[in-house]
Amino acid sequence: MIRTYHYIALATALTFSFTATQAQTQPKKTTTKPAAKATTKPAAKPAAKIGEAAAKVKQDTTKKGGTAGNTPDNNGGSLSEEIVVTTVYKPVLADAVKIRRNPNLEDTQPYKAPLTYATLDKRLDRNSDIRQLEAMKMPVERDSIPLNNFARAGFGSLRTLFGEAYVNNGADQALQMGAYAKYFGQQGTALTKQNQDRAEVGVFGKTIGDVHTLNGRINYLRRSNYYYGYDNTLTTAPIDPAKQHFNTISAEGELTRNFQDTERAFTYAAKLSGYAFSNAYQGRENNVILSGFLNQTIKQFYAGLGASLDVANQKDYQYSLNNSLFRANPYLKFQGEKYKIDAGVNIVQEFGFSSRFFVFPAAKLEFQVLPKYVRLFAEAKGDINRTSLRSLSEDNPFIGQNINIKNSVDRLDVTVGLKGQLFPGMGFKAAVFRNEVKDLPLFVSNVQAAISGQPATPGDPVPVGNNRFNLIYDNGLSHITGFNGELDYKASDDLNIFGRVEVRDYKLKSEAEAWNLPKFRLTAGTAIHINNKIDINGSLLFRGATKDRIAGNQVVTLSSFADVSGGVNYKATKKLSVFVQANNILNTKYQTWLYYPNYAFNIFGGLGYSF
Repeated sequence: MIRTYHYIALATALTFSFTATQAQTQPKKTTTKPAAKATTKPAAKPAAKIGEAAAKVKQDTTKKGGTAGNTPDNNGGSLSEEIVVTTVYKPVLADAVKIRRNPNLEDTQPYKAPLTYATLDKRLDRNSDIRQLEAMKMPVERDSIPLNNFARAGFGSLRTLFGEAYVNNGADQALQMGAYAKYFGQQGTALTKQNQDRAEVGVFGKTIGDVHTLNGRINYLRRSNYYYGYDNTLTTAPIDPAKQHFNTISAEGELTRNFQDTERAFTYAAKLSGYAFSNAYQGRENNVILSGFLNQTIKQFYAGLGASLDVANQKDYQYSLNNSLFRANPYLKFQGEKYKIDAGVNIVQEFGFSSRFFVFPAAKLEFQVLPKYVRLFAEAKGDINRTSLRSLSEDNPFIGQNINIKNSVDRLDVTVGLKGQLFPGMGFKAAVFRNEVKDLPLFVSNVQAAISGQPATPGDPVPVGNNRFNLIYDNGLSHITGFNGELDYKASDDLNIFGRVEVRDYKLKSEAEAWNLPKFRLTAGTAIHINNKIDINGSLLFRGATKDRIAGNQVVTLSSFADVSGGVNYKATKKLSVFVQANNILNTKYQTWLYYPNYAFNIFGGLGYSF
């Protein structure tokens, strides 16, 4: 019986297992079959397949087949129990993380040199105050022993004679004094007595004190030439040009207060200058100018007054007159980081042979457009221009005698432009302007047409055809508009190239043309330092055409021209040098003044000595 019971129990368990498998596939038909029939059925499926089937069943597994009281005692003596299998635990492993890098088998340990230490036996300084800076030593000069004096002399074609000498006391920061002498003369071959020469000597001195600086100079200048310009169509007689010379003795002295680097500075200066001028005939001019200024600075604000007294006496064989001016220029100045403003007036009183009073503007403005590169500037001013015999002879050495004296007036000169540097080393300045000038002075030819029986100047008969220029004025208000441009390229201390161009347009009141005034002018030059022994210089002058007026209001045109010059200086030793200078290299035949042709190609050279 016992064995029979065991068989019955085993059959019952297998039956329940098979029933549970079917219950997972059909969850709503869960039944318990009698134990007697279980013995007649084949063996149950393997556990693996039962688990896979059970894993596919989606059923609520919170309820179990029996209860807590489902025991043989309370279920009618049956040992059957409902068991629900949900799934078989199948562990899942992630893919292994592979290290795709081979190990470095080389020994890369850096070499460490053995270190040695040396201790410093120094006291720690804990003073955090700012220390006084030591003065920087002056750099050593190129020449360890500079030479203070220099002289050179030479000669060449066209009977050229040249000489100059400079002497001074040497390097002294408190006192400078010296003297100089220069001479240059040539004799042309195109016309009779086409000669000119210039001689000048002078002394100068400058002393710098703790508060003031005093400087002064005395000069003597002599220029001479001949009136060799003739209209050959008016005369067939042998030409014997008259000689002209101009002598000028000048002197000046100036006292200035030294610069003060303070927010409130009071500065002043006084200057006394003058000259005595004479020509070969009866032309004389004496001039004394006393000028000065006072200026008070308060940070970026300036206030001051400038004044001058210009006293002149002029005479020739037909007149003797006083022609003097007094000027006063009160001003205010403001200066900031990007701007500079000068606001003032120029008060001028003319006295002597003429008495007039004017108040002109005196204003300037500068504004920084591009920092460190471009500045905009504008200026409006006016003044009286005193007609000077000395200045006229410097402009035109072939001027005649008994010049008509009349002062011109710059009513209003307005200028607007830009200045600065295009790039390091390239400086520029460009401006347009418009000037209103009353009584503009003009040179015109004065060709002697016939012998009148009386000399034009006592003791100086003017031959027929000789041209001595006269001075006339455009009576009324003339308008001059134009453009000025300057370039200065300094690539280094060894190369410098510079140039200036001037363009003018004249609208005159009474005269037909601006006689002998060019409308275009270009000047340029260069200085090249090849090495410590060779220096080269060059210059270019290009002047546009001009017009002149002769007797009968006949207009004569003087053609434009270009003049190129250049020279070389060779330093053979520390003290001895050799130079060569060539003028009018293009051998251009041109006239600056009517009937006065300039010199053709000429060359001269010589020696220089430093001591």
